[in-house]
Amino acid sequence: MAERRVGAVLCDLDGVLRIWADLADVDLAHGFAPGTVAGAAFRPERLLPVVTGLVGDGEWRALVAGDLAAGCGSVERARAAVAAWGRQPSRVDREVLALLAEARRSVPVVLVSNGTDRLESDLAALGLDAAVDAVVNSARVGAAKPDPRIYLAAAERAGTPVERCLFVDDTAGHVAAAAALGMHGHHHRGADGLRAALDGHGLL
Repeated sequence: MAERRVGAVLCDLDGVLRIWADLADVDLAHGFAPGTVAGAAFRPERLLPVVTGLVGDGEWRALVAGDLAAGCGSVERARAAVAAWGRQPSRVDREVLALLAEARRSVPVVLVSNGTDRLESDLAALGLDAAVDAVVNSARVGAAKPDPRIYLAAAERAGTPVERCLFVDDTAGHVAAAAALGMHGHHHRGADGLRAALDGHGLL
């Protein structure tokens, strides 16, 4: 086993631990071209306010429905698509969860998510609220990745200096921002890579 160089794991949620169904299925079911709902929901001027707590999840979805309606000319179809998006299924990557549970035997594990004000209820529904030591939700912090403030808030919650934090995310730019603060970084592309990263830091 390698010598342990980190004192906490700071881990992204979506794309790492929580895997969503394909949002294009919602588009197709409601007569939109693939990428339409995602394009309306996740463009920066819609996404940033909700993930920094300036607007609530419900208001965000209503605004997205309005944008879709303006584009397609049907309020009913737009609202139905947004409602289906809200019911979109997700699953927990059990292999990743097991790796984090093993690492958690040695160091605290903190989820760091660009989330909305419904994140906590989503985690409880998936049984993930008790699977980590803390959750840092951008909507509660008022800053979203790659803003340095959310990384610093996560390190503080972990009680660990930034240089001893391992940050895991499936977005390369978010990992680069963590590394710029002095954190160890791992760009997540699957459980095998995460296993190697954790083992390389002496956490398995």
